[in-house]
Amino acid sequence: MAKIVIQGGVPLNGDVMISGAKNAVLPILAASLLADEPMDIGNVPHLNDVTTSMALLGEMGVQLTLNEHMRILADPRGVDRFLASYEQVKTMRASILVLGPLVARFGQAEVSLPGGCAIGSRPVDQHIRGLQALGATIRVENGYIHARAGRLKGAHIVMDMVTVTGTENIMMAATLAQGTTVIENAAQEPEVVDLAHCLIAMGAQIEGAGSNTIVVHGVERLGGCRYDVLPDRIETGTFLVAGAITRGKVRARGTRSDTLDAVLNKLEQAGAHINTTADSIEIDMRGNRPRAVSFSTAPYPSFPTDMQAQFAALNTVAEGVGVVTETVFENRFMHIQELVRLGADIQVKGESAIIRGVETLTGAQIMATDLRASAGLVLAGLVAQGETVVDRVYHIDRGYENIEEKLSGLGARIRRIA
Repeated sequence: MAKIVIQGGVPLNGDVMISGAKNAVLPILAASLLADEPMDIGNVPHLNDVTTSMALLGEMGVQLTLNEHMRILADPRGVDRFLASYEQVKTMRASILVLGPLVARFGQAEVSLPGGCAIGSRPVDQHIRGLQALGATIRVENGYIHARAGRLKGAHIVMDMVTVTGTENIMMAATLAQGTTVIENAAQEPEVVDLAHCLIAMGAQIEGAGSNTIVVHGVERLGGCRYDVLPDRIETGTFLVAGAITRGKVRARGTRSDTLDAVLNKLEQAGAHINTTADSIEIDMRGNRPRAVSFSTAPYPSFPTDMQAQFAALNTVAEGVGVVTETVFENRFMHIQELVRLGADIQVKGESAIIRGVETLTGAQIMATDLRASAGLVLAGLVAQGETVVDRVYHIDRGYENIEEKLSGLGARIRRIA
């Protein structure tokens, strides 16, 4: 099993190119099932989750070609199998996103209940209720969601809770429904907006993406399109925190600052000097120790849960005390005990972690428990004195493209070993 080995204590400096967003490309790949023509999808990150999605779609009959420019040509005209098996779905929760498109386009689907990171309960009941409101008949048995429908019909759907994949699944299904669908309490994440823009390029009629009410006017068919995925805001934030935690100067290129307001606000509170352009964000700590920041995670546009572990790592060496409150997932503090192994001073009380910054961390063997936790542990390793070995880094490959190479390019002493 691969491990990442880090010799900490080096301020990071330089430019890093940001990849396409994992959480945008996965629903866009699923959306290819709605089309009756090929899709040309660009700015695709080279990630394990993308490989899994391609394998899943390939099993259904989608013809997929990946060129040297990381563009995927997805031709759905050969789809003849409507099953998402447990073997494909167990490693990646986003596999549930094929449910809505399959039911809308082909009138049937058999999708395994999803897996992914063990960060808490993420029920699929919102997906099921939304599709039922559109007219699908659904039963869950033997670990699979079995769905059937004639042509779906528009409906007024109020989500009981904000769910990104739930919003995406219902929005995709509604594009081919008869009539108008209104989704209230919809997720507002930039990745939801990106999916809506892609669907519109395919011929869908969607209004309100990015607000809490999305209106979809169903159409008879969707065609193909050429579409480039937006930059990954979480990867961007992770590299900016890497600059902050090491007291360095890092510029993220090929990214968008307008998707990161909450993160940039906290970095400024931590003492970072930030400059932005249309496609870059530069953070400069000017050699200073970061200041501790407090925050609560919540759905967009609030502070993202996917950046919680990285800022927890930042607080471990910051000046002062930071209180990190996790409200999105109930089991997302598993990295805390690993940070303590590096010498962090942290107390967990309920859904909050009280982090008192220490002058230095010391290297140790630590273990990643989920995708974003692994990123937080790597960041802590960048400032820990001596050698830090991060085990189970297969988690990190699900959401970060060549993270050790990109960090090396900024001056980090980091390598991967088998």
